Amino acid sequence: MNQPASTRPASPFVSRYMGRSTFFRLLGFLLLGVLGWGTPYAAAEIPHHALRVTLEPDRGWIAVEDHLTLLPGQADWTFSLHADMAPRVISGNATLIALGRQEHLERYRLVLHETSAPVTLSYAGKIHHELDPVQESLGRRREWTQGIISREGVFLDAASAWYPRLEDQLLTFELTIALPAGWLAVSQGAGPNAHPSEQGVSVRWREAEPQDDIYLMAGAFRFYEQATPIASAQVYLRKHDEALANRYLEATARYLDLYTRLIGPYPYAKFALVENFWATGYGMPSFTVLGSEVIRLPFIPLTSYPHEVLHNWWGNGVYVDYAAGNWSEGLTSYLADHLLREETGQGAAYRRETLQSYASYVRAEQDFPLTAFRGRHTTASQAVGYGRTLMLFHMLRRDLGDRVFVEGLRRFYRDNRFRTAGFADLRRTFESVSERDLGAFFEQWTRRTGAPALAIEAVSRTPTETGYRVSGRIRQTQDTEPFVLRIPLVVQLKGREPMETQVDMRGRSTDFSLDVPDEPLRVALDPRFDLFRVLAQGESPPTLSSLFGADRGLILLPAAASPALREAYHSLAQSWSRDAPGWRTTTDRELAALPKDQPVWLLGWENRFLGELTKRTPSFALDPERRALDLPEGQFRDPEQSLALVADRSGLPPVGWIATEAPEAVASLARKLPHYGKYGYLVFSGKAPENRLKGQWPTTDSALTVRLEGDAGPFELKPEAPLVRVLD
Repeated sequence: MNQPASTRPASPFVSRYMGRSTFFRLLGFLLLGVLGWGTPYAAAEIPHHALRVTLEPDRGWIAVEDHLTLLPGQADWTFSLHADMAPRVISGNATLIALGRQEHLERYRLVLHETSAPVTLSYAGKIHHELDPVQESLGRRREWTQGIISREGVFLDAASAWYPRLEDQLLTFELTIALPAGWLAVSQGAGPNAHPSEQGVSVRWREAEPQDDIYLMAGAFRFYEQATPIASAQVYLRKHDEALANRYLEATARYLDLYTRLIGPYPYAKFALVENFWATGYGMPSFTVLGSEVIRLPFIPLTSYPHEVLHNWWGNGVYVDYAAGNWSEGLTSYLADHLLREETGQGAAYRRETLQSYASYVRAEQDFPLTAFRGRHTTASQAVGYGRTLMLFHMLRRDLGDRVFVEGLRRFYRDNRFRTAGFADLRRTFESVSERDLGAFFEQWTRRTGAPALAIEAVSRTPTETGYRVSGRIRQTQDTEPFVLRIPLVVQLKGREPMETQVDMRGRSTDFSLDVPDEPLRVALDPRFDLFRVLAQGESPPTLSSLFGADRGLILLPAAASPALREAYHSLAQSWSRDAPGWRTTTDRELAALPKDQPVWLLGWENRFLGELTKRTPSFALDPERRALDLPEGQFRDPEQSLALVADRSGLPPVGWIATEAPEAVASLARKLPHYGKYGYLVFSGKAPENRLKGQWPTTDSALTVRLEGDAGPFELKPEAPLVRVLD
């Protein structure tokens, strides 16, 4: 499964009428507020909400009294509120005027007749918006809601407009919530201060520093807490599970410590994991809201969870200037997902996967500059906004060096905590710490689309008095204008460590020449995938993403399968292609040959085109009669197992294959497989299949590698030193 992403689609009405919150909603964690030193706002400059809330989940009902303290001297205010709330002034000298409704929101004008006096509004109503699906790519969907109060739980944020949303205003708040017995509520800030009574439970949260939203989540939670030297670690689960809670409490303590040392002080009183009642991966200030299935995956505390913790520095600790482009998701991915892989020597593999995702999901018409990235709404937008931005920071780090790069991160955080910042601020900070002009670098990588494609040619070696001279030419082969690049070049030497250097390239082609002390065996361009670029032939083994990212293709059902399996496979095909009009479904009996101009999914052991899978690959073998698959890790022929893989067709679009003998397993495979896009083969077991094996096909020699000796032997580079070494 892919990593949970902090992203949600925008409500059109919120986009037009909520000012700066447009961008927060598009990102999916509505940006934050602040706590701690460094705030540029005085308390008197921030509107303050003292809210008393009663929730009746069985009715989908909320009742609120909001004691508003507004800025002195300003008499006229405009706000939005859920259209079913019917607000009225119950205290204070003020007039409330309705301005009109669009979708689920009503706009109001609040006129104060005494500008220095607080006003109390009272309103109540039902908020219950159904979950709406969003199609991201073939087979990959998620759900979102504009707000819901139900027996399953409560999810309210700015898009719900459950409190008076003052336009373009940060705020502070106190929040007291009356709930049914056995329930708890979660918001940002310090809490929960819970008081059970015969009538139910009263929970209090408070945030004294500027916020951009007031979040309100509630449910029949089981609460767990652990003190850490940095902040309170908290877990809210929908069922008692102490072992699961302890895993997240320990992970929270570990990541709070890591990122405090790497970047700077954590800006909140707590960090909490909140279990949601549908599949989400949202990051809010001081907590994250993850779905039940996600939090129980064993790898999440080691992969996706640190991403959510880190967002409290980037995005929830420094505001994003969304009008100028969202830098936060890429930087968070680089310092969480990439950093942890890099620690285990897998940094280059992660970057290759990032480049492969861009190649699989992004078409030219879907590409956009980073200055236009607001938040993820499709897999293609994620590949650009997360992936290209991640590579921008990696290239910047390589250019400046680890210590200068980390110094820049720390200064950027220190100087911009609780302020809005954009790529221009990042540029100024890194120019300051490096004493270099980085204008051209940021201009190229934030304002251009596309990626460079490289070729190496005319490589030769010539003996010299001290060794050899290696010469050659590098070209950029993409149709667009050339990029300015600093290209890593590695020469494998006989009997010595490889020699590594960089070639500066400012045009369509450039020649290189370097002297080496021993016999050169091989020359390679960018073998660690340090550049954002198009992967060359041989660098990108076939993966499931090459099918999931295709705009069109064919899903081929096995006519000879049992009725139960045929029906299950047909349901899978329908669910995947429902919102993908370029994909069509038919049976193997209706086709004479596989198409050569589009990818194909073959379903079932019984599919008569199964032989096409193994025609051109020695990587695996199939025996349909024995239901056996031979992989590099061994043979798999257990009838309880479900299998999936993709095969290359030597220049033709790839062929994927899914097979099981358990019809009950197919629906779960349909949900899970799109989240394993970076793999070439997978093995699951059980009727509610759990992943048992995932792997990537081996790569061949890259087209960016030139052998100068017929038997050059193995070519393995040491992994780069991890960024966290600066903490040693």
